[in-house]
Amino acid sequence: MTTHFGKDNLDLAASAQALADSAPTGSLRHAAAKSVAITFATTRDAAQARSTLDGISPDDVRRAALELFDELSTRAD
Repeated sequence: MTTHFGKDNLDLAASAQALADSAPTGSLRHAAAKSVAITFATTRDAAQARSTLDGISPDDVRRAALELFDELSTRAD
């Protein structure tokens, strides 16, 4: 399903996975990118993905994941 951002969730999941793959294992960026990749891959649209990311813990990973979500969503325009 295509998001209102122009790319579907699977495209965005692949982008997030690429970021996770390039980040050092165990880093905040790696954890956030993996979370975003899994969330995009398992949700129907960007709104559902965004809502799901609100439930991530700990707080620092949630904040980083939401920032990454915004970054990827903006790039998808």
